[in-house]
Amino acid sequence: MSAVHPPITAVRAAVQRALAEDLEPLGDLTAGLLAAGAQARGAIVARAGGVVAGRHCAVGSFAGVDPAVEVEWLTDDGSRVGPGDVVATVRGPAASILTAERTALNFLCHLSGIATLTRRFVDAAAAGGPARIWDTRKTTPGLRALEKAAVRAGGGANHRGNLSDWVLLKDNHLTGLGITEAVAEVRRRWPGRTVEVEADRLYQVVEAIAAGADLVLLDNMTPGEVARCVAERGEARHPFLEASGGVTLDTVGAYADTGVDLISVGALTHSAPALDLGLDLDVDPDTV
Repeated sequence: MSAVHPPITAVRAAVQRALAEDLEPLGDLTAGLLAAGAQARGAIVARAGGVVAGRHCAVGSFAGVDPAVEVEWLTDDGSRVGPGDVVATVRGPAASILTAERTALNFLCHLSGIATLTRRFVDAAAAGGPARIWDTRKTTPGLRALEKAAVRAGGGANHRGNLSDWVLLKDNHLTGLGITEAVAEVRRRWPGRTVEVEADRLYQVVEAIAAGADLVLLDNMTPGEVARCVAERGEARHPFLEASGGVTLDTVGAYADTGVDLISVGALTHSAPALDLGLDLDVDPDTV
């Protein structure tokens, strides 16, 4: 399942920032009260059902505090867990485990929450059709690669990663410049780049198709309006059509039933509740 894991450089950078945020300038004062040789073992346990994501960030958090902390995973990113399931076990110096605990859990709870919400959307969409669930760029600044990996762990797919990936012509970009002219100019400047056009009216979809766009974003349309756009495109399945704007768990099945190819949901990353995970820890009394 390596495809669901974020780039290691992104993990290291995020963990480094998070630990610095927690430990500078004087370190963990409270953990300093523990005996230097005290050892502990514990388990990261799911308090609620969901999908795990953020494993590498949690490992990096413990290792960044103390390489002597050993973490053994019983799950991987993308695994479903239920209440009471053990996600991982930890053992090592008690002070180090306690210092890294909150940083590791912050990553795990946040990213697992994204994976969990994504899986709910994926499952709900499957009841209506084969449309793929996409994320958006509405991510936490600095954590995009991690959050998009969590979306993949939940069974979703990633929209463009940043503004350099491809061209998305939104309504503000098209002010004073028609769809046909804009698509032609993009092809001239960046041949081979993916071109997507945002449309909120059927006539705009028709023009975008004729202009040769690769994707058309159907913005804030109802399922009925999306269905008409799908019918206008016909059986060619080009360009791909993406429904976007206000899609909820209650409506995603209806959008998928239209035959649209992609459904993007900003809530996957900007509104996912954290998955409740906790660390149950026991300090070995013989080492205190």
